[in-house]
Amino acid sequence: MTLVVSRLARYPVKSCRGATVTEARVEPWGLAGDRRWMVTEPDGTFVTARALPRLLLVRPEPDADGLVLHGPGVAPLPVPVPEGGPLVDVVVWRDRVKATYAGDAAAAWLTELLGRPLQLVHLDDPRRRPVDPDFGAAGDTVSFADGFPLLLTTDGSLAALNELIAAGPNAGEAPVPMIRFRPGVVVAGSAPWAEDGWTALRIGGARFRAVKPSGRCVVTTLDPDTAEKGREPLATLARHRRIGGKAVFGTNLVPDTPGVVIRVGDEVEPLG
Repeated sequence: MTLVVSRLARYPVKSCRGATVTEARVEPWGLAGDRRWMVTEPDGTFVTARALPRLLLVRPEPDADGLVLHGPGVAPLPVPVPEGGPLVDVVVWRDRVKATYAGDAAAAWLTELLGRPLQLVHLDDPRRRPVDPDFGAAGDTVSFADGFPLLLTTDGSLAALNELIAAGPNAGEAPVPMIRFRPGVVVAGSAPWAEDGWTALRIGGARFRAVKPSGRCVVTTLDPDTAEKGREPLATLARHRRIGGKAVFGTNLVPDTPGVVIRVGDEVEPLG
């Protein structure tokens, strides 16, 4: 069966709402426009929906100048890309990198909406942050994604996972939508869990290395429309899909041919 791209998505601000797109340019650190912004504490420590689920209710809308922030009960706020703004130290997991402070207005907007002091930063130069050297090659970099430039999931694996959830103790939570996993690329036509065995693949005219299964966290249990927490799909993944001691779903990709545009409907070919 032919494998094709069924969905592309990007998430302009880490842990905030994303949006589907019909095409996207592949950059060395991920899809163009994906996770170049991040919410942090005033000291630069990153904040995600793991600790602050209401981040999922923030909807960043990219525009020609930067983005517009939307959220429940507050007026939209345009935030231009902070060209030449002050660089601040930010921490993403074990990485400490320089990013550009996005201004007092964005900080005040986030603080009002989310009820605690926060700020917004922009990664002006993604070449500053390398991927995990245990899984990447020298020169591989990543934006503000958790660890790797691109996450791939498959429709076949989601269907199989939802069958497992429906047969388990939390059947009322099935089916879970793909958006819970926040992938950049979704592939249709493959057998369930086929991506576990991929080490390289072609998507349209772009080539990627598949470097590591994606360990999943509590964010997958959050309803993206309400930020309310359930038990699935993490409980079922923990029972049925453990690799290296972690519950996994999907696989992490590193681009080998940046600059290529990939599109919904593109053919996908596993190369190893």
